[in-house]
Amino acid sequence: MKLDEVQLTHFRNITDVKLHPSRQLTVITGVNGSGKSSLLEAIYYLGFGRSFRTAKHQSVIHQDNNAFSIFAKCVDDAGDNFKVGIERTRGDQFTCSVNGKHSSRLADLVSRIPVQLFTPQSTDLILGSPSERRRFCDWGLFHVEHSFNGLSQQYSKLLRHRNALLKQQAVLSNPQYQYWESQFEVVGNAVHDLRQQYVSNLTPIFEDFLLSFLPEFEVSVSYYKGWEKDATLAESLVKKTEYDAKMGHTSSGPHKADIRFKLNGVNAQEILSRGQLRMAVAALQLAQTALFNRLTSRKSIFLLDDVGAELDIDKRERFIDGLLDMDTQVFVTAIEREQLSFINKYNEKRMFHVEHGHVTEE
Repeated sequence: MKLDEVQLTHFRNITDVKLHPSRQLTVITGVNGSGKSSLLEAIYYLGFGRSFRTAKHQSVIHQDNNAFSIFAKCVDDAGDNFKVGIERTRGDQFTCSVNGKHSSRLADLVSRIPVQLFTPQSTDLILGSPSERRRFCDWGLFHVEHSFNGLSQQYSKLLRHRNALLKQQAVLSNPQYQYWESQFEVVGNAVHDLRQQYVSNLTPIFEDFLLSFLPEFEVSVSYYKGWEKDATLAESLVKKTEYDAKMGHTSSGPHKADIRFKLNGVNAQEILSRGQLRMAVAALQLAQTALFNRLTSRKSIFLLDDVGAELDIDKRERFIDGLLDMDTQVFVTAIEREQLSFINKYNEKRMFHVEHGHVTEE
């Protein structure tokens, strides 16, 4: 999947910009606050329906305008052209379109635009809470396993129902309880099985990339399913019924799952320096890109924001080389071109400079 044209209207400090990126490498330079990250944020909206910088859509809308819009002309991996768009209003109304067909269902858009992101905050993938790693895993499953999105939504609904029953403090006597419990077990196990298989497929690819980036470490990856290792989900739910009823929420299930990384037998967050953490995350994202390509025969879009702040010059080059070798469409932002002095070796690239929300091609 490639973006051939991206148009932003009333987005952040950008009034109206039309960008024709390279199908391989697009480099965007500009001082902090110029709007260069806003271009990546707009592309991220196409892939996720939300910002990576704020949870408030209203703050993304330019000044006194009532809505922002993002449109893109794309070509899929079969070579067919299509158009996509998204609009959000200050009233939080949402509309997306694919080839002119409007929808309020976000999955219709984001399933077409597989986007990944690396920013100064990406080390949260290892340092942050388990929810960060679940989201990472679930992005891959959303794009490679057609049943996952429906299962995930169904599981969230069942979890809400079970928690509501727990808060009633009359779980076992409630006639609805056994029904919701059995459904929760079935769907929860299905979500777990898909995640476990995905992590199993990802692990050897990650190990190979990490060996290239951090050869001094031996890595081990383990998947925690969200309940006791030697128990079934049903057994864990029964065991924790009294505790869950007391607390008013479910303490066992895939919503508690995690991916854990050890290097030389020590938890990654305890042994890696800040720079090494960045390279471990880069290896994870390269592995996910490679697995996505392998399982779908599709290509993704990768956004690398403020690359100079996170990686030294050699690591920047190796990261971008790895992505381009997999035919990924790469967008990179940097304060100045010197932070990417090696880019002269790439023939297929486009350079843009952003100043006060205005974009010019160099």
